[in-house]
Amino acid sequence: MISMEDWVTIRNLKKKDPNLGTRTIALMLGISRNTVKKALLNDELPLYNRGEKKINEAVEPFIDFIKESFLKKNLKASRILKDIKSKGYRGSQYALYAYIREILKPIANDVSKNSPHAYMRYETKPAEQMQYDWSPYTVTIGENLVKINIHQTILGFSRYKFYDVSLNVSGSDVYTALEESFIFFGGVCERIQVDNATVFITNASKDNLIWNPRFLSLCGLYGIKPTRSMPSHPWSKGKVESPFSYLETHFISGNEFKSFEDLRERLKQFQDEHNLEIHGTTKQISKILFEKEEQSFLKPLPINPITGELKRYVGFKEEFRKANSECLVSYKGNKYSVPHYFASKEVWLRVLYGTTLQIYSSKNKLIATHTISLKKGEVLVNKEHFNGYRKENQFDSIAISISRLIKRFANYINIHKFIENIKVQKRISPAYHLYKIANLFEYYDEADCIMAMEEAISLNIYSFSFIKGTITHQTKPKNEQLNLFNIKLPQANIKRDLGDYKI
Repeated sequence: MISMEDWVTIRNLKKKDPNLGTRTIALMLGISRNTVKKALLNDELPLYNRGEKKINEAVEPFIDFIKESFLKKNLKASRILKDIKSKGYRGSQYALYAYIREILKPIANDVSKNSPHAYMRYETKPAEQMQYDWSPYTVTIGENLVKINIHQTILGFSRYKFYDVSLNVSGSDVYTALEESFIFFGGVCERIQVDNATVFITNASKDNLIWNPRFLSLCGLYGIKPTRSMPSHPWSKGKVESPFSYLETHFISGNEFKSFEDLRERLKQFQDEHNLEIHGTTKQISKILFEKEEQSFLKPLPINPITGELKRYVGFKEEFRKANSECLVSYKGNKYSVPHYFASKEVWLRVLYGTTLQIYSSKNKLIATHTISLKKGEVLVNKEHFNGYRKENQFDSIAISISRLIKRFANYINIHKFIENIKVQKRISPAYHLYKIANLFEYYDEADCIMAMEEAISLNIYSFSFIKGTITHQTKPKNEQLNLFNIKLPQANIKRDLGDYKI
């Protein structure tokens, strides 16, 4: 007989995607096609027959974790399945559901009837502990399916929560989310509970625990003690893991977003609304409990005594670059501008949320911020980066260079196209390239110059260095130009009569 859980799951899958066939659903759930067909034909819940069954071999290694998740944390079977799959479970959904249905549900019913056996939750004092975790999801952004990661930090006493979202989940993303949560709370707890991800721990061995030095640096700046969940005891972080189920059902499921910015804004709205709800354990509104009984106990954020500003963690220099002479930095197929003071200087990059590129000087000063382009070959320029750039430079007289070229090549049909393309492609410093090219052409015949311009147009490359390389490698300077190294001295008669020399 088909179980109630399978009946609900099968019909929900079919409702969400009417195109799913019985074979596909059967493979997804690890059950027979006949079972799927019966569930779809039966519009009423099946009768529940408990019966005892042998525990599936694939389930056995995870029994303790499943018991803890279902009996103590009250997690749904779907969430438990997701968790044990991340730990190596290779069995079917049906096997897990059968174990929960046949073994654990009767125990849960007995516990509810006999309160002395109820699980006693560990509670922390105000500002004693905060917990952090992230969870991946796939959402619709602008009609595209996009993988995202939602970060959550929660205060153990008040259950006051902070949410953030990123496209990636690198160390930079995690540490940024943590730091933003500290600022949101206005302080930190005595300790923070994390899992064994490599962004926190490089060696999770019980006998040889090694913390990630970058994470320790962050904790050191904010004066917070790191603690971790043991590899086989993830439920010690239950206060931060349990709310992800609520997040998935009340925010992720059924929602579509216009853009990443729209997703982030609505996530913050969800956060604020969720913090105003009565928590199931504390029976109080999280925000009010935080403000009344926990906020004043938080350790203060680090402040620079000289400037009075908050000290930010800038310890993860992930990618070094050298800005070119045009004040541009390359990142993943695109170029981004920096202030002209940093032309030809080393800088380093920091990516936030997978969407924002921050550029820092070698002295850790933020000098530029750009939205990362998803295209290739883009040049993203902030015009303010070039205020005062070469104001008194001879290259600023772009009109003079253009006039020289048009006058010299008045009969060349593509001269205006050539000039306009330079202005478009080299929009940061077109005057420089036009000035140098005009000067270079003064030393070459008209035909040779046109050949170089045609080559530039065909390849869509208009830099002075390219034009110079093209014309110097394939042509010779104009004959009238003087080459001091090829001057032939006139032959003169320098013989003198010996009588001219007196001894």
